[in-house]
Amino acid sequence: MAKAHGHPLRVGVKVLEPSFLEAVKEVLAKKIAGEIVFSPNPSFMLKKWREAFECSETNLAKRLGTRPSVISDYETGRRKSPGAAFIRRFIEALISFDEERGGVRIMEFARLMSNLPDAILDMREFATPVNASKICEAVMGVVVAYPTGLNRLVYGYTVADSIKAILTLSGSDFLRLIGSTTERALILTRVTHGRSPMVAVRVHPLKPCIVVLHGLREEEVDRELAVKIAEFERIPLIVSKAPSVDKIIEALRGLG
Repeated sequence: MAKAHGHPLRVGVKVLEPSFLEAVKEVLAKKIAGEIVFSPNPSFMLKKWREAFECSETNLAKRLGTRPSVISDYETGRRKSPGAAFIRRFIEALISFDEERGGVRIMEFARLMSNLPDAILDMREFATPVNASKICEAVMGVVVAYPTGLNRLVYGYTVADSIKAILTLSGSDFLRLIGSTTERALILTRVTHGRSPMVAVRVHPLKPCIVVLHGLREEEVDRELAVKIAEFERIPLIVSKAPSVDKIIEALRGLG
C-alpha cells in the first residue's frame, strides 16, 4: 500500500490522487476539531480521537514536544480544556502519525468521501474562512436576494448537479450536501428557475449560508417562491454568470 502523503492511494477499486487526499485530510481535521470544540466533554473527545488513531500518549507527547502526563491530564480533565493552538497541533500530530503508518485512518475517511453521491460535483472545507462576498466574486455572481448576508464568513462549499440531486438524493444525502458545517456555500448547477432547490432548503432543518444558482439568467429566477424563501431564510441567493461549472470549481478552489 502506498504511503498516503504525496502519492496516489488505492481505496477499494479507486485510486485517490494527492489533491483528493489533501481534501480528505482537511475535512477530517475539521471534523475532529469540531467534535472537540463543541463537545460538552472535550477531554473525552481528545482521548477518543487519540485512541481512534492508535497513537499512545508517549508517542503523541513526543510529537507535541511535551510530557505524556500533560496528555493524560488533558484527557482526564485535570487540566483545563486546551486552546485552539494545542488542538491544531494535536490534530496535525495524529494525521502525521497516521500518514507514517500508511494512512489507515485517512483511508477509512477517504472511503466515505469517495462514495459521495454522483450529484455532488465538488466539496471542500476552506483552510481559513472566506467572506461570502468573495464567493460571489469567484462565481461571477449577481445577487438576487438578501444581499446583506454577504458579510458573513463561509467555511466551505458544495457544488451539486441540481437535477441529479432532486432525482436521486434522499433526505440523509442532503446532509452530505451541507457537509461538516452549515456555514458553507451551496452551488447548484443546471438550474432553470430555482424553485425546487430553494424549496429543499426551506424544508430542511440545516441551511447553507449562501446559495448560488448556475444555468439561468437573473431575470429567470422565480421571484414568487425562490427569492421569497431566500429572503425569509436570510440566505443570499446568487446567480452565477460563470461560463461553465469547471470555471466555478476552479475559482472556488483558489479561495481559502
